[in-house]
Amino acid sequence: MPRRGLILQTRTHWLLLGLALLCSLILFLYLLECAPQTDGNASLPGIVGENYGKEYYQALLQEQEEHYQTRATSLKRQIAQLKQELQEMSEKMRSLQERKNVGANGIGYQGNKEQAPSDLLEFLHSQIDKAEVSIGAKLPSEYGVIPFESFTLMKVFQLEMGLTRHPEEKPVRKDKRDELVEVIEAGLEVINNPDEDDEQEDEDGPLGEKLVFNENDFIEGYYRTERDKGTLYELFFKKADLMEYRHVTLFRPFGPLMKVKSEMIDITRSIINIIVPLAERTEAFAQFMQNFRDVCIHQDKRIHLTVVYFGKEGLSKVKSILESVTSESNFHNYTLVSLNEEFNRGRGLNVGARAWDKGEVLMFFCDVDIYFSAEFLNSCRLNAEPGKKVFYPVVFSLYNPAIVYANLDVPPPVEQQLVHKKDSGFWRDFGFGMTCQYRSDFLTIGGFDMEVKGWGGEDVHLYRKYLHGDLIVIRTPVPGLFHLWHEKRCADELTPEQYRMCIQSKAMNEASHSHLGMLVFREEIEAHLHKQAYRTNSEAVG
Repeated sequence: MPRRGLILQTRTHWLLLGLALLCSLILFLYLLECAPQTDGNASLPGIVGENYGKEYYQALLQEQEEHYQTRATSLKRQIAQLKQELQEMSEKMRSLQERKNVGANGIGYQGNKEQAPSDLLEFLHSQIDKAEVSIGAKLPSEYGVIPFESFTLMKVFQLEMGLTRHPEEKPVRKDKRDELVEVIEAGLEVINNPDEDDEQEDEDGPLGEKLVFNENDFIEGYYRTERDKGTLYELFFKKADLMEYRHVTLFRPFGPLMKVKSEMIDITRSIINIIVPLAERTEAFAQFMQNFRDVCIHQDKRIHLTVVYFGKEGLSKVKSILESVTSESNFHNYTLVSLNEEFNRGRGLNVGARAWDKGEVLMFFCDVDIYFSAEFLNSCRLNAEPGKKVFYPVVFSLYNPAIVYANLDVPPPVEQQLVHKKDSGFWRDFGFGMTCQYRSDFLTIGGFDMEVKGWGGEDVHLYRKYLHGDLIVIRTPVPGLFHLWHEKRCADELTPEQYRMCIQSKAMNEASHSHLGMLVFREEIEAHLHKQAYRTNSEAVG
């Protein structure tokens, strides 16, 4: 028995010794694995250089031990977090697998109408609810607006030009071309294969066949991106032989396009009351009426004109111009309001809006220097909706033709100046005077502030009131709206802020960056040309 006990004791001793050696080996390997990389050329303390005492090595060992303990704790925490995230992802994948056949209310456009998981669709629809699609967002100022950019089948009209982009251009980047092509195809799919909940009626062609829309029926579109939600697209289609427009709203919530609505818009009976405040400037008014006659009387034929004239000087000339248009075109849908007081644009538009006594009407606040097309008037009708939307188009402002066409003896006619080029004009994104809105919305919001005097401030004030409300503000450049150049005068009576705005507008309105540069360096350029001519003559004589 004692011999067996001795053997057992000896085995236990060796087993404990083996476990101790194994633990030491594991610890040694762990320290090697966790040890930081060192420079192979670095010298070890105690071998070269000064002599180090016992306390130094004890402090060094303690420091290294604390470092490894901290690293080990950090690794353990990261491993635990990864395990938890892996478990959560596994649960989500399992949940998606269980729900993948569950029906959902909406569809994603991917070329077909496949159903997606219901929780994914709930998230995408929540993105639509968060975005400014169905109701306007209350914004602190005009700088918080995300403007739309407009496009047709071949061109994009954009605000942010920088030094390489143009106000009107073909989409050069492939991703932008593919995006717009996909959007138009999606809109056609929605129109040609409508759902039961779409607000449109089936129509037949002239021979009784099903009416099918194609890309040639696309009129115009607008898009804007809210970076944390998605991209909103407003598309308008129209058959050449039909009067109605088809409107499709699509939204890309950083994923598949989702149909918001599809509806038919009938604008055949939509009258626009164009309101023009005016003081003197009878020659500009005569030019305005020439464009009005061509576009509104001969083409559109659904327009009422309201002119609010300030003062007595020039009033008889304005009356004569209106009577001449009446006799030549048999046009009687106009109202002339005379105010014997100092010019105030906000006051004139307020009076013009209230002068209409036939109920609801769409109003276009216009200036005498504006040139518009028939296509713009339809854009005005399509983008304003009572109680829901107001339209603030961005005007393309033309530069001084005497500078733009300095190489010509005489500038070309106005109609030939209406081009979207860097050296011919710019998108007037700081101007808010041209707007289409319904009379009821204008009166509900309180109209213009009569305390604002002088230049410019009343337009921004009204614009901000809409931004602070619930209506959607459609802000986009439109190709059919031009501001004709005219000389500006900034009055001394303006407040410092108004005077600064007036001077800024005057400077930006004169010429492009390159043309202004040519004017600044004119003497240098002439000196260079003189030297070149002198050198050429000298070489010829020699």
